[in-house]
Amino acid sequence: MNRTIKISLFGAALAALALPGMAQNATDPVPVTSKTIQERKQDQQERIANGVKSGQLTSGEATNLEQKEAGLNREENQMKQQNGGTLNYADKKQLTEQQNGLSKQISADKHNSDVRKAPTTEVGKREMDQQGRIAQGVSSGQLTAGEAKNLEGNERAINKEVQNDRNANGGKLTTQERAQVNRQQNKVSQKIYNDKHNARRR
Repeated sequence: MNRTIKISLFGAALAALALPGMAQNATDPVPVTSKTIQERKQDQQERIANGVKSGQLTSGEATNLEQKEAGLNREENQMKQQNGGTLNYADKKQLTEQQNGLSKQISADKHNSDVRKAPTTEVGKREMDQQGRIAQGVSSGQLTAGEAKNLEGNERAINKEVQNDRNANGGKLTTQERAQVNRQQNKVSQKIYNDKHNARRR
């Protein structure tokens, strides 16, 4: 066998060995391990909390993002139920792609022209402080994604109630309404503390 034929055969063998790796890289540009999905879930929760704290995200934007996070969590749980408690490769790939889309929306919402003004009322200042405590808890690992989502939901419910009360009273809260909101904020404050100091860690 002459030298030219040997070189051609050797090159063909190398190409055949490289094909599986090349095909995998072409179809799998993003890591799709369960650990990556969980880490990104925590990261995106932290970005939302920090966006609310800094004023880059309005209450409406944060609510919309949280709802999409909750939708992804429900979809992930359904996938696990269908596969004996685990995610298969296709599930992980689909969730990763959806997380990519949500990540882009978080960035877009945080950098658009809609910003939340700094609060001037005691109720608003306490709400901002509690958002900061939630963000810090997510960042430090003291709050799990589920705990943070639940706390954010409590905050949104109070905000909605405050907005409805103000709309009904010419933009202001009555003394009775302020006292009621203060009691609700006290409960959320205590829950933030309890969740940050329980045995659960992310």
